[in-house]
Amino acid sequence: MAHVPISITVAETEVRRTVRAVAGDRTKLLMMAVVALFMLGPVTAIGLVLLPELGEQAAAGTLSTEVETTVTEIVSGGVAVLWLFLLLMSVMRAVTAVADIDKTAFLLLSTPVRNTVVGVVAAEIALFAAWLVPPAVIFGAAFASGAGTILPVIAAPLLVGLVLLTVVPVGFVIGVLVRHLITVYEPVARYRTLLFAAFWIVYFGAVATGGFNTVMGTLFTRLQASPLGWPGHVLLLGIPGVDPSMPLIGGAIVGSALVAGVAVAIGVPTARRHWFADPARTGDEEVSEETSSDRLNGFLSGTLSRPVRTVAVTAIRRTKRSPIRLAYVGYPLLGTLGFIQQIIEAGTVPSFMAVLFSLYVVWAAGVLFTLNPLGDLGTGLPAVVTSTLTGRQAIRGRIVAAALVSVPFALLVPAVLGIVSPLSLERTAALVAGTAVGAVVTPALASGIGSAFPRFGSVNVTNNREAVMPSKTAFVVYTLAIVLPTVAALVLYLEAPEAIAGLIASVAAWSPAPDLSISAHGITVGAWIVLIGGLIAPLVSYRYAVERFDWYALE
Repeated sequence: MAHVPISITVAETEVRRTVRAVAGDRTKLLMMAVVALFMLGPVTAIGLVLLPELGEQAAAGTLSTEVETTVTEIVSGGVAVLWLFLLLMSVMRAVTAVADIDKTAFLLLSTPVRNTVVGVVAAEIALFAAWLVPPAVIFGAAFASGAGTILPVIAAPLLVGLVLLTVVPVGFVIGVLVRHLITVYEPVARYRTLLFAAFWIVYFGAVATGGFNTVMGTLFTRLQASPLGWPGHVLLLGIPGVDPSMPLIGGAIVGSALVAGVAVAIGVPTARRHWFADPARTGDEEVSEETSSDRLNGFLSGTLSRPVRTVAVTAIRRTKRSPIRLAYVGYPLLGTLGFIQQIIEAGTVPSFMAVLFSLYVVWAAGVLFTLNPLGDLGTGLPAVVTSTLTGRQAIRGRIVAAALVSVPFALLVPAVLGIVSPLSLERTAALVAGTAVGAVVTPALASGIGSAFPRFGSVNVTNNREAVMPSKTAFVVYTLAIVLPTVAALVLYLEAPEAIAGLIASVAAWSPAPDLSISAHGITVGAWIVLIGGLIAPLVSYRYAVERFDWYALE
């Protein structure tokens, strides 16, 4: 019992540190608010509308034996699937954050590993509960308002606690083992980047193709009568007219206590072995990196000056060593998961999707290496700007690096998508040419924008991984600098000014605002101005980036 206060202190410290880290990151808070609003908001609204009515039906005692059996199966299967989902989240948390404790040496020298493990697991349970208990209470209260009993308000959080009691310790053990493999065991650690990439490709591929839903449906059916579904009978205690199985409730409580105890007992030696182990050495990777860099340097030696080659090779080498720096490049692809499922079901790629993916390649080409040319130098900025390297050489080197990486994709992606889409061969060829040119031009466009809005400090990419990323202002301005000329070109190509003018007039007629009228000629002139400005912008931006580098003053 003497160890309990120490474990509580460790748990309190971990919770406080996590809350402070989240509260201090305004971007993360904004993203969490957006997710809560657009994903959880509709679910909560529907639940608050339907649950009181379901509670009234249950309280009326009109449930037949078949309906009672169905409710039991749904609750048991749902709890089993919820357990697996939370286990996945717990494992991911353990791999990325929990198993990599802060101030490891201080903590492990201050108290036995057992206290640390118990405290860390307790902190994770508290953090998960902070997310899950409030919705459980809200939904339970909504159901209770119709059922006329307080039991749902009590049963729902009890279910959450019972599930977390087993999920978090088991997830901690699995997460520590996975992290040990990818950080300590050299044969696996050497390829951890590829393994992570493969995992996310498989995961998002399963989501996009509908395979994830199929697997969840199968698990929902198969696990209804398994021990993972037993805690669901705790929730059935709060549903009038449904008789839960008391032996299964007892089995769930006793089993949860046993599983949690065994998991913690296994977690202590597992964590001790991981925390006191030396990280894997990746000296072989450094040799291969040097060899590939030498080959790239030799490939560019006949066409570029040595300073430009050095900048280009260094930018690619740094990104290869720390690919987490480019995590933000993949964010827009998350919005295409729904479209990918439609493409697979239809067996063809819509024409607009081929254009959008090509536009994404053009956009990504600029954000790879040139959207933060000053901030990417990090602590080496004073040495670089005071060296003999000129702004022209520095910016050209980054543009070359971006072109070397993006042009192959700019040739491949639109060609493949154009062939499998309804686009004609002529339009596919035009799309390929436009994407390739854009992949060369947008790095120049991004260089000036990134120089005007640099970011020098690092930000949290994952819980314990930091990287220097372009500023949000640079992202927004750069994206608009691509989107607006693209929209202007589409308006002119489709000869849409008259339709747009008519739409504006129709909307203005129905709105209480003063009459607004824009002629088709005015829209045409505006579109030409935006398009011409977009075509000139890369040259102006490049010149500004060069001058900004040459005249940069250290503070």
